[in-house]
Parts: sequence; structure tokens; C-alpha cells
Amino acid sequence: MNDRRAKRGGRDARRAARNRPQTAQTPFIVRNVPCYDLLHDEALELIENNAEVILNEIGIEFRDRDALTRWKAAGASVDGERVRFERGMCRKIVQDSAPAQFTQHARNPERSVIIGGNNTVLVPAYGSPFVRDLDKGRRYATIEDFRNFVKLAYVSPGLHHSGGTVCEPVDLPVNKRHYDMVYNHIKYSDKPFMGSVTAPERAADTVAMARLVFGEEFVANNTVIISLINANSPMVWDDTMLGALRVYAENNQATVVSPFILAGAMSPVTVAGTLAQILAEALAGMAFAQLVHPGAPVVFGTFASSISMQSGAPTFGSPEPSLVLYAAAQLARRLGVPFRSGGGLCAAKIADAQAAYESANTLQTAMLAGVNFMLHTTGWLEGGLTMGYEKFVMDADQAAMIQVFLQGVDLSENGQGLEAIREVGPGNHFLGCAHTQANFETAFYRSPVADNNSFEQWESEGAKDANQRANELCKQMLADYQAPELDPAIDESLLAFMAERKASVADSNV
Repeated sequence: MNDRRAKRGGRDARRAARNRPQTAQTPFIVRNVPCYDLLHDEALELIENNAEVILNEIGIEFRDRDALTRWKAAGASVDGERVRFERGMCRKIVQDSAPAQFTQHARNPERSVIIGGNNTVLVPAYGSPFVRDLDKGRRYATIEDFRNFVKLAYVSPGLHHSGGTVCEPVDLPVNKRHYDMVYNHIKYSDKPFMGSVTAPERAADTVAMARLVFGEEFVANNTVIISLINANSPMVWDDTMLGALRVYAENNQATVVSPFILAGAMSPVTVAGTLAQILAEALAGMAFAQLVHPGAPVVFGTFASSISMQSGAPTFGSPEPSLVLYAAAQLARRLGVPFRSGGGLCAAKIADAQAAYESANTLQTAMLAGVNFMLHTTGWLEGGLTMGYEKFVMDADQAAMIQVFLQGVDLSENGQGLEAIREVGPGNHFLGCAHTQANFETAFYRSPVADNNSFEQWESEGAKDANQRANELCKQMLADYQAPELDPAIDESLLAFMAERKASVADSNV
């Protein structure tokens, strides 16, 4: 009996050691690894020229009266809702005033992130109406699920951001759920967060809630919100997105100006054609933000994947979107603005081998390409329709590995390891040498999800697959969660604001 207890205690200790975070919680990654440049200058200039052809000859539709008025005043050619631009006009507007990098302040200053330059910020997935776990299967998301994912993002050391609509809480009225989503980000995490974009009024509510947290003067002079503004590709900016963008830009808050493209349906089937369209759409959107407020922080965003030419269904993790991502990152660096793309994208319905391969392909590409703001890093399933609990935990493990990789090679005296080589000499092993003993706890990344033990040990511990281990780890993370401190007066003011605004209008599902 004592022997069995000792063995069980030893297994528990080993399991606890495996589950301890092996990555330090840092506010963001400062990469020490160079970006991979796919295209030479001549190729990039060709794509930039083609984007100018699109802007000048074909034009971009702005389905918003205020936007059309601003573009006409700026000297663009406005024909109905179609806006055409002199060659170089949008590029000059962006380069003259958009910042190359900016700080998004968190309510905990130690969590603030710098977006742009050599920095990488890893962010959870966004927008799924469904959630999935091993216990309850696939189901519509609720505000409880939303809260859980905010908590998971908060306690995951490889994630630097709370995200935005980490899942869509369909148990709340459409016209009021943005209050609860923003509040849950503020209440249950002190990392930076994303704002609502589903209506200009909801963007304004996000800014108002941020003022209650940070103070009016601070918000007026600093960026505390970043939000996702998607183009209606091909070559359309609609009034909802432009209205939200306008609210945030007017208040000096950041927007990720992001063409949303499934190549073959919303852009040409070719990489070069897709890149030219992405650049044209993004330039027009970012330039509009500068017309609203010169100096407003913007991020050149891309979401570019492909479709099956047989079924028309979206595909992920294939080679062509990776080529688009690499080249778009280069175009953003040449333009001089931060870049958003990437994530753990997959079409898999569950966290299986397909999910792993497809997600890894995009995560690795985004890491090497130099993405500054990596939305959809964790949790994405089913082409974005589903946020997976187990998938979130597995992806967060990969995010922590990305952080370690981008630190680069340690070339310090300790990193060189010559003392260890001198001590051990030929024909011996390094397991017991002083250098190994001093470094063994931090020498290699240890995954809390992967099982690297012998078959016999794995079998004795229940023969669990990665999904089962991630399920257990997810539950433990939520059980161990401790909320960051929030000033009670701020909490009360947020709750009062929400109650007053919700009471002023009837529930609506639009």
C-alpha cells in the first residue's frame, strides 16, 4: 500500500511539474530572430504598382456619406460610392501621419503592449458563435463561455492580449451584448482588449467604458483600445465598419484595417493578384482613418485564405495563403505600419491531426513573417465558427513556444556552454555536470500538454490523448484562476453605466 502511494505521489509530482508554466509572462515578444523575406524588391514594387492601378483605375467603394465627403474634400475622384485616387495618394496619406508603432495601454501598466517594430503580440481567436469541449460537445456560445475564455487568455503566459469577441454570447441580446463583453474583458483580465465594431454606437460605448477605467484625459492622449475593421472584399468598405473606424480614429484609438479574403471567391486565385487587392483595400482604409484623425494608430491587417475549387468551402493551412502572408508582411514593412495576420487557423471540426497541421502551418508562417499583432492565435476551429476549449489550451502551448523561439540564440557566456564541454570532456555525458544542473529547469521548453514519457508510464496514467490532457489542463486553469484586482469604484461605475444604457432601449436581435 505504501509503495502504491509513493508511486502515485511520484506520478502526481511529475504531472504537476509538467503542468507548471515554462514560459515567463511577458507583456509582448521582442523578436531577436530576423523576418523571412519572401520576395525581392522588384517583385514588391510590381505588386505595389498593381495596387495603385486598382486604386486609380478601378477604385474602392465607400458606402458611407461622411467618407465620400471626406474623400472629395481630400481631392479624390468620387463617382457615386466609387472613389478613385491619384497614384500614390493613399500611400502618402498613410506614410505622412500613421505611426510606425504604438503602445496599447492595459489597465495594468505592466501588461501594456507595443504594436509594431520588432514586437509580436499574440491574441486569442475572434468571433465564433459556437464553442466546443469534450464534455458538452458543440453548442452555441454563452456569456459564461466568453468569460471562461477571457480567464484562459489571462492565465496563459504565451498570450499577451485579452482579445475581442473571443466567442459570440448568443444568450444576450445583440444590441446589448457588447456591454457585457467589454466589461468581462475589463473585470476578468488586466491585459489589453479589443472594442466592439458591430455599430458605431457600440464603438462609442466601448470608448465611454474605457474612459471610466482609464480616465477621460488619459484616453484622449493614449491608445487603450484596438479594434478589428474588416473590408467587405472585394474592394468595398461598408458603413458599419467605416462608422466604427471613425469613432475609434476620432478618439485616437487603434484599428486593425483588414481585408477579409478567401482567394478564388473574394480575390483572384493567384498570390500576386490577391496581394495587390489586399494592399489596395488596406491602403484605402488606413488612409481614411488618417483623414478622420491624422496620427490615428492603424494596423495593416490581412485575413487571406483560399477556397476549395471543388466545393467552394474555405481551406486553411495550405501553401498559397502562407505565400500571401509572407509577402503582405513585407509590404507592410515597406509602408511603415504594423502588420496583423496569422493565427491557429484550421477547417477541422475538432482538435485532431488536421487541426494541428493546418494551425501549425499558419502559426509558423506568421511567426517567421514578422506579424506584429497575431489575431486568432488560440482556439480556432471549423473555419472560425467554433472556439474550442481544448484547442485553446493546445494553441496556447504553441504560443508559448513561439515566444521562446523568437528570443533567438543565447550567445552569453552561459549560452556558449564551453565550461560544460571542458568539464565533461570526450566520451562522457552532460547530465550531471555543473552547467546542466544550473540550467536544467529552464534549458528546454516543457509543454504542459504533450506527453513525452514511456509507453508504460503513459498507459499507467490513463493512456490519455492530447485532447483529454488539454481538457484536464483547461479545467485546472479555470479552477486555479484568480481575478486581477479592479478598483471597486471603477467596477461600480461600469455596472451603473451598463445598467442605465441597457434600460434605455428594448432588447433587439439586430
